[in-house]
Amino acid sequence: MKKLKNILILGFSSLFIASCSDALDIVQDGEIYPENAIKTVANLREYLNGDIYGRVNNTNEIAFTSIFTDEVGIGPDNGGQAIELHRFQLNANSAEPAALWNTQYALINRCNRLLEYSELVTPTNALETAQKNAIIAEARTLRAYAYLQLVSYFSVDPSNPNSLGVILTETSENPLVNEPRLRVTNQLIYDLMEEDLLFAQNNLLPTTDYKFVTPNLVNAIRARMYLYRKDYVLAKQYATQALALRPLVTNQNQYFSSWGDSGQGEIIFAASRPSGGTWSNIASTWYFNVTNATGGCFLDMGRNLFNLYDQYPNDVRRITWVDATAVINPDYLNDINYVENDILPINKYPGKTSQPLRNDLKLFRSSEMVLIIAECEVGSATPNLVEAATRVQSIRSARGTTQTLPVYANSQQAWADILLERRKELAFEGHRYIDIKRLSVLAGVPGIDRNVTDDQFLTLPLTLPVSDYRFTLPIPQLEIAGNVSIQQNPGY
Repeated sequence: MKKLKNILILGFSSLFIASCSDALDIVQDGEIYPENAIKTVANLREYLNGDIYGRVNNTNEIAFTSIFTDEVGIGPDNGGQAIELHRFQLNANSAEPAALWNTQYALINRCNRLLEYSELVTPTNALETAQKNAIIAEARTLRAYAYLQLVSYFSVDPSNPNSLGVILTETSENPLVNEPRLRVTNQLIYDLMEEDLLFAQNNLLPTTDYKFVTPNLVNAIRARMYLYRKDYVLAKQYATQALALRPLVTNQNQYFSSWGDSGQGEIIFAASRPSGGTWSNIASTWYFNVTNATGGCFLDMGRNLFNLYDQYPNDVRRITWVDATAVINPDYLNDINYVENDILPINKYPGKTSQPLRNDLKLFRSSEMVLIIAECEVGSATPNLVEAATRVQSIRSARGTTQTLPVYANSQQAWADILLERRKELAFEGHRYIDIKRLSVLAGVPGIDRNVTDDQFLTLPLTLPVSDYRFTLPIPQLEIAGNVSIQQNPGY
């Protein structure tokens, strides 16, 4: 009887397993599998252009950084938008870290998927072989960029190879339930990035279209990556190469037109955001309607940042990045209604004709490369402070300000001036949070530098020291909930 019972149990179990397998093997009407859809090199290109490039996105980094640091203040039309983040409320349940984490891992997933699909494609001739390798190189470059963003924001110390980084994945397969997905060291992330970028260097086809991956984008990613790792020799090498191919723009009209998407200027790479479709609108980070003082401005430019520009009225950044509708009150500190009487609308993303809040996302520019070189001159084994000053001055001259060459008495003064120029030149591009984390201690300056008028109801301190745990983002709670083995960052 016991033997019969065991046979029945085994029979039911087999039937259950077979039923589950049948359910999983059901092919829905219209369902297309990769082996049927991706057959040619042209199919790979369609997938790369149609699905992957549109996922290249630093909107979350720009939004988070501008709100959390000192780039914005509360605008006249604010009804509670971004208030919590602006008041340094950041934890594992916050939406901003989750958005950044999910966006970059979605890009990595699609890049991994393309690499898997590429194995299904057999080129028919030498030209197609080169085209296929170039497509793979573009995907691997974008994957390297996504990993750089993740390490920069979620590693306590991106310069330490042994510091805990993020999850490393080279497959598009979804993990099994309860399968541990552990964070690895930064070194393992950087190893993969270097492999990806080396492959790209050797396989990209010559192109100068800055809205696609180019050999010069590889230079720029390497320059930023090595800078964050404090490898000043390699950072300088690749920044110099990038700058040689895309120099600083000294013509102010060219500089201005690049922000309105009517020219390349000094852009090395921009994520295209055309009119129409469901693309995100970068300026909706600060506005409801249009980028001016009456366009639903719920966040405007931070007063201390504006004051930096306002010192030099001919600075093209003052002219173009503060909208002409600004309401500027010189006595703002004594105005009890300064939110209404001192409006500094951000115009770095002036919008497109039919999409007033949308612009291409400028991920890498020449001026960043100049400032990277300046850092490398200070951080090198034998600091060259005069050359660092010359590099900083080259940006100020290009922007139309008349200033004497800075003279640095020591490295700390040089770091402080570089941090200052990065604050002005790279504002609203997603750099400030990382820059404070990297450079504040070296520069001997406070972490966040807000004006008292940036938030009329703020009861918390106006600054946040760089030693605060919130200068590393938390691993999102949703990731922890589905991946209980993952290690959270300190403080959260």
